[in-house]
Amino acid sequence: MKKELEAIIGLEVHAQMNTKTKLFCGCSNDAFGKEPNTLVCPICMGHPGTLPAPNKSAVEKAIKASLALKCAVQNSSHMSRKNYFYPDLPTGYQISQYDFPLALKGTVSFSSSDGVKECGITRLHIENDAGKLTHAGTKSLCDYNRAGTPLMEIVTEPDLRSAEDAVSFAQELRRILIAVNSSEADMYKGMMRFDASISLRPKGEKKLYPRTEIKNLNSFKALEKALGYELKRLTELWEKDQAPKGEVTVGWIDDEEKTVMLRDKESAADYRYFPEPDIPPLVFEKSSIDSLGGSAIELPEEIRQRYLSLKLTEAEAQLLIDQPALQHLFDAVQKKTNDAKRTSSLVLTQLMGFLKAQNKSISEAPSIDHLLQLLDAIDKKLITANAAKEVLEEMVSSGKSSSDIIKEKGLTQIQDTGAIEKLVEDAIKANPDAIESWKNGKQAALGAVVGWVMKQSKGSADPVTVNEILMWKLKG
Repeated sequence: MKKELEAIIGLEVHAQMNTKTKLFCGCSNDAFGKEPNTLVCPICMGHPGTLPAPNKSAVEKAIKASLALKCAVQNSSHMSRKNYFYPDLPTGYQISQYDFPLALKGTVSFSSSDGVKECGITRLHIENDAGKLTHAGTKSLCDYNRAGTPLMEIVTEPDLRSAEDAVSFAQELRRILIAVNSSEADMYKGMMRFDASISLRPKGEKKLYPRTEIKNLNSFKALEKALGYELKRLTELWEKDQAPKGEVTVGWIDDEEKTVMLRDKESAADYRYFPEPDIPPLVFEKSSIDSLGGSAIELPEEIRQRYLSLKLTEAEAQLLIDQPALQHLFDAVQKKTNDAKRTSSLVLTQLMGFLKAQNKSISEAPSIDHLLQLLDAIDKKLITANAAKEVLEEMVSSGKSSSDIIKEKGLTQIQDTGAIEKLVEDAIKANPDAIESWKNGKQAALGAVVGWVMKQSKGSADPVTVNEILMWKLKG
């Protein structure tokens, strides 16, 4: 009889902190898209005689993330040298943390298809990143712009039981890091990456069996597929009574959707950790730690509940949580209108619709000031609601302010009731069939008359005023 197996999964998550400069020097931390090897200095290139100086902002961001993950920030933490050789690691070692990490023992709650679950956090520590290797045929090119980038490494307990759970947890973790402004976690730019460990065991057992570590997964899709592949491979081995006897490290090949053997898994002894001699221990007062976990910081679940209380849908709430820039716009408009339904229509329906139609991202959306100016124009009845849609579309397209567009297109709403009355009189004369149909009881026929006025006024006549004057005229 076959034993029922269960997957035991843990993650090591590397998230780049969104500081202006690198972890131990003053070089820019914005390497994406820059010319190779232009954001480097003697410190991040590991030249002899240079001294690293910890980035205070990076340490604070790591503490904020730790508190949001319900970790206990240690009063004292130490930096260590992790020795290994890669061509893109200019020092020949990484400055990381080992015996005395920044924070220990946290938890993250996440939603899965079978309810809310929790994953324990073993530790969060800070370290600097290596550079980037680009393989071209038989040659490899080194770009050291990323060398020295400040990272948080977040190590989980082996609490995850499926690829779906791993992805759901990783997505919630990403939302938390973004919410506390510790990382942009932009996976397209390589700001968040995963090493996933997976093993199997007979269901009901507590023993942990040798694991397989999958290195450098850079998307949720890759995380899910790689774990799924390894789950299938390991299951086949167990069913042949060939369960792994040792731990191995594999790499995920996206194009082929399979893993390949890299090496036997390294242990701490392989890295020859020893205390970093050039950086003293990081010591924190409790008051300093507490000040970085202020109650003003909203975590994703709190944000979700706030939006749901405004009668937004789950999908709308999740969209706002996943896109902080969109959330910022929405909250600013909601504060002005105090009307979630109206705000949703303007921001989530109209604005997002125009951005999608023009193949633009939220980063290219009109500024908050421009959106609030448009609202002012609507509220002061300077333009009609229909004209406002036209203005918003042009704002997305051109980047111009609403006031400039309204002026250029002549969309200012007609305030003179005398002028509207004249247009209504002309509309009655121009649409005798519609007037006759109305007299015969067809109320909808007046739509053609109102439409005539709106067309002649280029949408600048107030439809409510047009209807009022039209009924007044027709009823004598």
